[in-house]
Amino acid sequence: MTLKEKTISGVLWSVGQQFGSKLISFFITIVLARILTPAEFGLIAMLSVFISIGNTLLDSGLTSSLIRTADADQKDFSTVFYFNLIGSTILYFILFFCAPLISSFYDQQVLTTIIRVYSLIFILNAFFGVQNTRLVKEMRFKAQTNIQIPSSLAGGILGIILAKTGYGVWSLVWMSLFTTFLSTILHWVYSDWRPALIFDKTSFKRHFDFGYKMTLSGILDTLYQNIYTLIIGKFYSATQLGYYSRADSISQLPTANISAAVNKVTYPMFSEISHDNVQLKRVNKKVMQQVIFWNAPILIFMSVAAQPLFSFLLTDKWLPAVPYFQILCIAGLIQPLHAYNLNILKVKGRSDLFLKLEVIKKALSVIGILSVIPFGIYGLLYFQLSFNFIGFYINTIYSGKMINYPVKEQIFDILPTLILAVFIGISTYLLDSFLVDSFHINNLTRIIISALFYALTYLSISNLISLTAIIDFKQLILKR
Repeated sequence: MTLKEKTISGVLWSVGQQFGSKLISFFITIVLARILTPAEFGLIAMLSVFISIGNTLLDSGLTSSLIRTADADQKDFSTVFYFNLIGSTILYFILFFCAPLISSFYDQQVLTTIIRVYSLIFILNAFFGVQNTRLVKEMRFKAQTNIQIPSSLAGGILGIILAKTGYGVWSLVWMSLFTTFLSTILHWVYSDWRPALIFDKTSFKRHFDFGYKMTLSGILDTLYQNIYTLIIGKFYSATQLGYYSRADSISQLPTANISAAVNKVTYPMFSEISHDNVQLKRVNKKVMQQVIFWNAPILIFMSVAAQPLFSFLLTDKWLPAVPYFQILCIAGLIQPLHAYNLNILKVKGRSDLFLKLEVIKKALSVIGILSVIPFGIYGLLYFQLSFNFIGFYINTIYSGKMINYPVKEQIFDILPTLILAVFIGISTYLLDSFLVDSFHINNLTRIIISALFYALTYLSISNLISLTAIIDFKQLILKR
């Protein structure tokens, strides 16, 4: 199979896996949101920063190093496996003993027991981290699909049953643990790799020298991604944090999934062509255009249809989250492009520059966030929106120079798609307002009519004006 064929197949299966498992999780979350309260979701959101930092520390960038190492062998994989296993155990006990401090920080004593149980997820993750890395390295995304979807479905069903029987916030805890437990088992079933009794110091040093910089970068990014949750949880109520976390997670559905699915394919693919800057630029450009082509209209449509979407899916008790959701949708427009620019640095082995950019961005971000705290949640949200575009510019400084693809050219390549998506979004909003005022239609009808109008108009005009992204899509996927 050629690199092109492998990439197309990988993208299709990766998108299938990502969207399949996330859509299942999304619909399960909708059911749970109808049963549980925003405050119960807020309690779990309070843990997100600590869980995310723990996962970053556990990985230490070693799995990324394994993917980019062409000659990785048994001693490399076994060494990383045992490091993850030992590290996850240490990490669990650190959080176990720090649980009362975290609970005091949020003034939520119930979090102590929740943290001590939920943190077991670290040890479970360590048991399949290397198997998952091998599947990514070999671009076996079909196997990952067969792992993630059954795990998400079974875990979600358990969560709904527990929520229905009155377990409250614990239904979310046990759902996550059971999903990860099943994922661990299935990774061992689908992967034929087994660890040997090897821990090679030379191998560890080689991967750690690359990985520790990625880890520091990851910690900074994790703190940044969760700092809004941390601040809202500290200075506001669990209910407001619940509104924010639901708005954020739903707005991330297209952004994070498209980005994660394509990123899993592009990183190993970029690694294979890292020596050819011309091809690297060409492939990166096509990937960016495709992602924006599908990501932008979904986010803009969701922003336009936010009120009927939340009312129909989550019930009216979640309507205070609508303004948060609309701002976060706009903030996510170019978010996937951050990863592809940073991947250029990673495949070039420049984790030092990767870390440098992360330090710069996060320092600026912290200063900005501290400055807008007096303006409340909306001050935080509008800062998040603006800094997403600033971060995109910063990310392209070095990656753009490396492959001769500066930010001005990148923006020029995606601007036609963004303009079209916004224009049709405004038209859809006007149509929806007219239908509501004239015919008083219900929420489901509003969503269906608006979605059909947006999709048909967007695809028709894209085809009519021959957008580069739709031409590439026809050639790569439809073979036309």
